[in-house]
Amino acid sequence: MLVSQPAPGPLSGLLIADFSRILAGPYATMLLADLGADVVKVESPGGDDTRTWMPPERDGVSTYYLAINRNKRSIALDLTDPEDGEVARELAARADVLIENFRPGGLARFGLDYDTAAARNPGLVYASISGFGTGAGARLAGYDLLVQAMSGLMSLTGDPDGPPYRSGISVFDLMTGMHAAIGILSALHHRSSSGEGQHVEVNLLSSALSGLVNHSTGYVASGAVPHRMGNAHPSLFPYEPLPTADNDLIVIAGNDGQFRALCGVLGLDELVDDERFRHNDDRTRNRDQLRPLLVAELRKRPALEWWRELSEAGVACGPINTVDGGVSLATELGLDPVVHVGDEALPMIRNPIGFSHTPSRHSLPPPALDEHGDDIRRWLTDR
Repeated sequence: MLVSQPAPGPLSGLLIADFSRILAGPYATMLLADLGADVVKVESPGGDDTRTWMPPERDGVSTYYLAINRNKRSIALDLTDPEDGEVARELAARADVLIENFRPGGLARFGLDYDTAAARNPGLVYASISGFGTGAGARLAGYDLLVQAMSGLMSLTGDPDGPPYRSGISVFDLMTGMHAAIGILSALHHRSSSGEGQHVEVNLLSSALSGLVNHSTGYVASGAVPHRMGNAHPSLFPYEPLPTADNDLIVIAGNDGQFRALCGVLGLDELVDDERFRHNDDRTRNRDQLRPLLVAELRKRPALEWWRELSEAGVACGPINTVDGGVSLATELGLDPVVHVGDEALPMIRNPIGFSHTPSRHSLPPPALDEHGDDIRRWLTDR
């Protein structure tokens, strides 16, 4: 095994050749590395593009890069160089998994496409990530912002009377990375009984349409084209920020019982049996009548006071935090969100998956470019 583990994780013993860069692929491989897989990050001599995506930064390194490259080892290879190309092909021959997000077909000229790699390593699970698939969409650049726009997500995000907005994160890159990880694990399970590797393909547009769930299914099943509603929900009310005496408060009544509890705290018990608001479809249809009644009461007290009282009554609600507030909340709730990685104790966000017997690891800090190149080359050339 190439990389020694401080503790056996659920994926301990698996070797992953990571030919991906930017976000979707590196996020997938970090999740797998946290679970014990040995991930060799193959970079061009110029390094992963995200190394220079800053601000913010820490000690001259982009925190974007740091966020998604924990528990990996880096080797820099120029695939156009014959010697480096052979090192890359040998890595693919020894790997359990190869993951890449080159333009579709882009690795064929280096002998690293699926057919060539699988001929040498029949048990290889080969995962490809693209923006728009390998057919007519292969020529399109796979940037998350493009997919947010072209999938329809941006048409749903923003004020109804304002312009469309992107999500505050690269939501489809992350979703596609998780789909890639699920596909890889599924293919490995199949291999465990059959011995067969296979080609796993995911793309941002398909992940986006899957991730649009009720909106995309609402269209294909009923012909309804959704539209921007700001922070409102098309099928639930209340399910949005509502103003209080100081700040907005997210208030949710996902069923009739929750609405009854909300009305009880607000002193609006008469609304529970009002035919306009008796059931969710009634409340959603008559939201313009119900909203001002709720707001009139909420404006009498500050958001945090309402949060405490409503939460105690079982009503789903919460303040709108900045990111520091989100980390602080997780800390207060005992979720221990921050881990300190490596000798330099780099603060990072913990892997979100908990295991009772095989915990995630947070041992190796994101590598410097080619930090482990010499060791990996020696291992790959040791016949």
